[in-house]
Amino acid sequence: MYQLAALLLLALGIFCMVFRRTLVGALIGVELMLNGAGLSIAAAGQAGPADGSLAQLSSLLVMGMAAAEATLALAIILVVLKRFGGASVSDVAKMKH
Repeated sequence: MYQLAALLLLALGIFCMVFRRTLVGALIGVELMLNGAGLSIAAAGQAGPADGSLAQLSSLLVMGMAAAEATLALAIILVVLKRFGGASVSDVAKMKH
């Protein structure tokens, strides 16, 4: 049951990454995918015969990585918003030129 919820979070994250036009929407998609991965790790650790504490620690590592990624991505979004006046994905493509 938890693996299905993790798969649903992964699918919603991929949907947000593909179909959202703003950087914040893409960030939400990445966060959903990382939460799905953490849930899947924790559920798999509890389902096996081994101690589940290693899976819980791995899930905490994924959560910490998601927090660091969100902080960095929000800083980048603020720079794009200040420089271009909008936070759409096409604004990032302008940064190359």
